[in-house]
Amino acid sequence: MKKPISRRDWFKSTLALTAGLTVTPALVSSLMAAPVSEAERAFFEMPKLNGAKVRLNSNENPYGPSDKARKAVMQSLNQGNRYAFDEMEQFRKMLAEKEGVDPSFILLGAGSGELLCQTGIAYGLEGGRVLSAYPTFSLLMNYAQQMNATWDKVDLNDKLEFDYEKLLSAIKTDTRLVFACNPNNPTGTVVNTDVVKSFCEEASKKTLVYADEAYIEFLEPAQQKSVVPLLQNTPNLIVSKTFSKIYGLAGLRIGYIVAHPDVLKKVGKYGDTISPSQTALAAAKASLGDEDFMKMTREKNAIARKVLTDYLAKKKLFCGNPQTNVVLFPAPKDGKTILAKLDERGFLIRVWDYQQREWCRVSIGTVDEMKEFVRVFDEVVA
Repeated sequence: MKKPISRRDWFKSTLALTAGLTVTPALVSSLMAAPVSEAERAFFEMPKLNGAKVRLNSNENPYGPSDKARKAVMQSLNQGNRYAFDEMEQFRKMLAEKEGVDPSFILLGAGSGELLCQTGIAYGLEGGRVLSAYPTFSLLMNYAQQMNATWDKVDLNDKLEFDYEKLLSAIKTDTRLVFACNPNNPTGTVVNTDVVKSFCEEASKKTLVYADEAYIEFLEPAQQKSVVPLLQNTPNLIVSKTFSKIYGLAGLRIGYIVAHPDVLKKVGKYGDTISPSQTALAAAKASLGDEDFMKMTREKNAIARKVLTDYLAKKKLFCGNPQTNVVLFPAPKDGKTILAKLDERGFLIRVWDYQQREWCRVSIGTVDEMKEFVRVFDEVVA
């Protein structure tokens, strides 16, 4: 039987094809989607217990895919022997209508992660610098670093939010790209859209701005104000979206970016011309605009998140004001012990290094999972 390809092996093959790099284990580790902390490096070397785990480590939707998406996937299997050229073009038109742009402004990918990688390669190869706040989702910057770029970081503010004023002032003459993430991962915090739009307008006069909106649908509809409309007068801007989060399609891999065609041409030459798959396209088409499913997910997620934030408030552990499906807070005990003890009890989370200390990043599961997690976590850190 053929051995299943691992995520690390996928990274190796992708890098070899796109940039002709000599791929080492150290390189692969540095390109994982989120930074690996020292506690995690030590934890990964330890023997693990087998058995099912509650996955609070990947910001996945525990309720999806929707029934509409499941049915669409089953029907799409009849076309599994065909390349999805027509389906991709149809979906690009659907997304263009949703975003209020021409279809030439849409580039599809196997999740927004693939497009982040491509952008990191495209702009990292130019050398110079890429800039972001930190901590944030680091995949683009990791890829840019492994090409020729230097990654400049600006700390979050004391509310665990992007500090857009400091980020703007940190742009240098050789900054090739600045990355913005609102709502932010790993903190779940949100900055007022007017602030973000103003930043995008000003920063794009100096360099390319990449605005990641992967978690925007977790906000209430009135708060879901994308920066896509800025593209009309702001050619130096990329906006990325994904179906991995609220739509619950993380395992099917489909996302897209919105940008001017010349920018998409530069990014797209490092990707696959027939990505994503028939099944992913079918699920995404069925999910797009499914307000009932999104409303259900938002409501259940908010209730489950409150279980954790109430616990943290009781323990006086600061987490800012998270509004999505992920929470970051200072680790009350050393990270290696927390990871190991939680693993023994059936829970997976992440530990991040930031400002010379360790932080727990916990994804939001179901209400029952969060109630049990809080109980177990309290025993682990006692």
